[in-house]
Amino acid sequence: MVNKQFDVVVIGGGNAGIGVTGPARKAGLSVAVLEPSLLGGTCSNRGCTPKKVLVAAAHALDEIARAGEHKISVAKPELDWAGLIGREKGLIEGLPNRFRQALDDRDVTVIEGQGQFVGPNSVAVNGDVLEAQHIVVATGSAPRQLPIAGAELMVTSDEVLSDPRQPRHVVFIGGGVIAFEFAHVYARAGTRVTILEAAPHFLGPFDQDGVARVVAETERIGVELHKDIVVESIEANGQSRRVTFRSGSTTHRIDADLVVNGAGRVANLDSLDLEAAGVAMDRGRITTDNHFRSVSNPAVWAGGDALVGKPQLSPVATLEGNIIGENIAGGSRQRPDYRQIPSALYTIPTYAMVGLTEAAAREAELNTRVEVNDMSGWLSSRTFAESEAWAKVIVDTDTDLICGAHIVGHAGEELIHQFAMAMRHAITATEMKQATYAFPTYSADVRSMF
Repeated sequence: MVNKQFDVVVIGGGNAGIGVTGPARKAGLSVAVLEPSLLGGTCSNRGCTPKKVLVAAAHALDEIARAGEHKISVAKPELDWAGLIGREKGLIEGLPNRFRQALDDRDVTVIEGQGQFVGPNSVAVNGDVLEAQHIVVATGSAPRQLPIAGAELMVTSDEVLSDPRQPRHVVFIGGGVIAFEFAHVYARAGTRVTILEAAPHFLGPFDQDGVARVVAETERIGVELHKDIVVESIEANGQSRRVTFRSGSTTHRIDADLVVNGAGRVANLDSLDLEAAGVAMDRGRITTDNHFRSVSNPAVWAGGDALVGKPQLSPVATLEGNIIGENIAGGSRQRPDYRQIPSALYTIPTYAMVGLTEAAAREAELNTRVEVNDMSGWLSSRTFAESEAWAKVIVDTDTDLICGAHIVGHAGEELIHQFAMAMRHAITATEMKQATYAFPTYSADVRSMF
């Protein structure tokens, strides 16, 4: 066993962990990053980046399905699922090496291995002990484990993104982002899809009026949705899986080729032995101050998906990593502001949002006006034969500032950044309405959303 000294040791080589290294190295601190798998973490290798390749294919199928609206006759398309998975793997295969090169360029020591605390300022990895003044927990997230008999028969999004065989029928346990995004890919590829959700609502963090639009589109393409149910068991049934669930007093059974855990993700902390470092926990969560520093051990910091209770988004992880790096280098001065960070649900159509939902604004007792527009009849939407186009903008009547924006369809995943920038730089609703935009564009429709 060899003791090695660093100023900063980062456990985890994903967005948050890599984000720490820039400010720390700029300040002249020595940094080691420990990563047991692929640099880049979940998002780059088995999450948002590869998933978007499948979403892009589903978009193409959706465009083909609507070709008749443009008076174009096309034959029924055939998707080569194995070829699509191969394309996805080919597009992401070089990403870990790019991250490695970036860390090498920063003169960061990269160690392939799983780190585990062995003291307040020390981490064991591959038989060595690394000692550091600052240790950052950036271990990301893992699929939420479900207390269901036969839960071991479920697969995760990792397998969905790797299996070259297209299933005939998929059941998702959990009606969140993972389930809805993959459901729109599978359904357009010809796979039968069922989503089972225990809560009374799908996609809880989103504005429920927008969710209603997404749910309607999801059902329109043939996805079977069940909410407010109890999954009782998953069993092997020959080569398939049998899911038994209860809705009210009625018991249902579904046979499927694949059962996917779509119940979200939780902080990946189990292998760290946080107790050895004296890191305080609250119901499985690392307890930190507003600057991401452990409240019980000032040598330990935590960011990215290893923290819970805030958006699980890769840009947020990068932001938090950068803030941690800056705080280590210059003292705990920076804290995050999540209010203007946009996000998107990559169904087809996309649901993009930033800021508060209408319910959250009401709960905060803000004086607001809520601008709701069904844009499906607008000329821009009809020109591109959009199946759904809808927007809700929440404006603070005291200041005329944007509190929140929600867009379904209508290139919302791009338009939402106009609202995010307006919120960040205090641009008023009146100023957005009075701006001049290229025409005809979806962006020009922003004026008509007020």
